[in-house]
Amino acid sequence: MRIPARSNQTLALFGLGSSGLATADALRDSGAAVVAWDDAPASRQAAAAAGIDLRDPAAWEWPGLDALVLSPGVPLTHPEPHPVVRSARQADCPVIGDIELLGEAAPDARMVGVTGTNGKSTTTALLGHLLAEAGRTVAVGGNLGPPALSLPALGREGIYVIECSSYQLDLIDRMRFDTAVLLNISPDHLDRHGDLTGYVAAKRRIFRDRPGGGQVAIVGTDDAASRAVLSELEARAGWHLVPIAVGRPVEGGVSVLGGTLFEDDRPVADLSRIDTLPGAHNHQNAAAAFAAARSLGLSRAEAAAALATYPGLPHRQETVAVIDGVRYVNDSKATNGEATRNALVCYRAIYWIAGGRPKADGLEAVLPELHRVRRAYLIGEAEAAFAEEIGGRVPVERCGDLARALEAAHRDAQRERPPGATVLLSPASASFDQWPSFAARGDAFRSAAGSLGERVP
Repeated sequence: MRIPARSNQTLALFGLGSSGLATADALRDSGAAVVAWDDAPASRQAAAAAGIDLRDPAAWEWPGLDALVLSPGVPLTHPEPHPVVRSARQADCPVIGDIELLGEAAPDARMVGVTGTNGKSTTTALLGHLLAEAGRTVAVGGNLGPPALSLPALGREGIYVIECSSYQLDLIDRMRFDTAVLLNISPDHLDRHGDLTGYVAAKRRIFRDRPGGGQVAIVGTDDAASRAVLSELEARAGWHLVPIAVGRPVEGGVSVLGGTLFEDDRPVADLSRIDTLPGAHNHQNAAAAFAAARSLGLSRAEAAAALATYPGLPHRQETVAVIDGVRYVNDSKATNGEATRNALVCYRAIYWIAGGRPKADGLEAVLPELHRVRRAYLIGEAEAAFAEEIGGRVPVERCGDLARALEAAHRDAQRERPPGATVLLSPASASFDQWPSFAARGDAFRSAAGSLGERVP
């Protein structure tokens, strides 16, 4: 990946995780000079091994910098701007992200952006699958991984499908998407955006207008905040709008009724027969991916056929073991209450492992579905708060960590074995109190659950 517009420029890079390292490589390959830093010594050590010029920001010569490329994990505005962001603003230095640079690197390719509070990884991966199965040249990455600037150069016929977090959308400037997808909005990351208004404003940046128009907006209509965004788009020229809905028909869009996917009023596919897309939330994901695929030229038949072969994603309602009739499901990606509610509605007799670093919404969204939970096994920083919130509704066992929680859930599920028994890791919390990422947490659950089959309950 090369960025000709940045050749002979000098850029500062702050944040040296996987996306930062990929950005440094792309910029240096493009002929740019790069100075970089990360607050974490381990990240600096990895960057030094890659030959990246490390300099403390205190030594950066801001008047000579053409842009600051910021890792999306670095606070831009809330709870307060990182000092490096303040310095950039004082120097009138543009602050951008790697997705902005991808747009510069591939101006002739088609760009699809996917965002939403929940479901964006599945929708991104599913759309990439639909396009690949239909023989299109496609690369998938962004927040989902791999980083945007580690993707291959595709050329004029290529399609990039990029998962965009609210953090990443805050860092785009001139980037414009040919097809932009907003799945849903519920309160999340409020500490990073100040409040729900700030969070919605970040999500809306995926719909930045391009001169000349010709853009497609695919918008979920199952929550009030997303409907408000759709109403706003209706007043703007240059956008072809495709609404999506689950449980009700939607004029001029894509809907799912009784498990059947419809385009306008024409049935397309029976989603209830696709095991890797369980539940209404995944039906919303499928509707959005189908609509996006159609906007990119796939026929109805091509898109419908590829839906049936979708293999699924790890850590999203991933069945990792079935032991004596008990299913073990890794839903570690469910880091907020709404995502966990989406998982709970898919099962009947749940031995539920929850907890971690709690989000602002707590468990409010899951309360109506607790009748599906036989017992809850609580872990991490949220353990005490979750126990207080649900203790009067379901039996609760405070376990502290994932290993003890799985041991207890396995014990009870194997002893009782009700019809549909499911040990479900769906934490409704971030992982960072005990794990470096939701993926590490899910990997640990998968490994431990797999080993249970070798033991006598």
